Amino acid sequence: MKIAIIGTGNVGLALANSFRKANHSVVIATRNPNSDFKNKDLILKSGLNFFETEKALSQSEVIVISTPAQAAIDIAKNFGDVSKKIIIDTMNSVGKPPEGFTNTTDAILANCNSVNIVKCFNTTGVENMANPNYNGVGIDMFVAGSSEKGKQIAKQLSIDIGFETCYDFGGNSTFQAIEQFAFAWINLAIIQKNGRDIAFKILKR
Repeated sequence: MKIAIIGTGNVGLALANSFRKANHSVVIATRNPNSDFKNKDLILKSGLNFFETEKALSQSEVIVISTPAQAAIDIAKNFGDVSKKIIIDTMNSVGKPPEGFTNTTDAILANCNSVNIVKCFNTTGVENMANPNYNGVGIDMFVAGSSEKGKQIAKQLSIDIGFETCYDFGGNSTFQAIEQFAFAWINLAIIQKNGRDIAFKILKR
């Protein structure tokens, strides 16, 4: 699968490396490849390629957005024609959603021409993106959105990089709920100081 990642932070880099290890074709999209953007040295050392955003998106099937939440509207408005692309939003508002919206995914949907937009890879920490294996057990991932095509791709990517199951939160109306679920991990791991090496796992009788 051809994947373009928008965002050069820790989450974007972790997902890029994980997708590439799973034999997907991955490029990093950046507004200015010649600038000293975040993690540029790490991206270069990892062997990942990065291109100007328009070029990166044109050669991708899937777009993964991993930037600060406040950038969601601006990013979506500058996509151009992405009607045939799958877009996966990994962002969380953390109390500061894009202006006029309660969550980042609704903001993206309202400002670009793709309907195949889902939220996934937002409910755990970057360490778990890089390694979702806990003593031989794969932890779980979660996805939300009304696009069945988008959810199928997100689920497959999560399995490809080592998550055991990707559970469906529901349609577009659950974007806010899945962000709140992410806050539960943030609270337990960081605010309650349990450490970042904790994860969610659904158990069934």
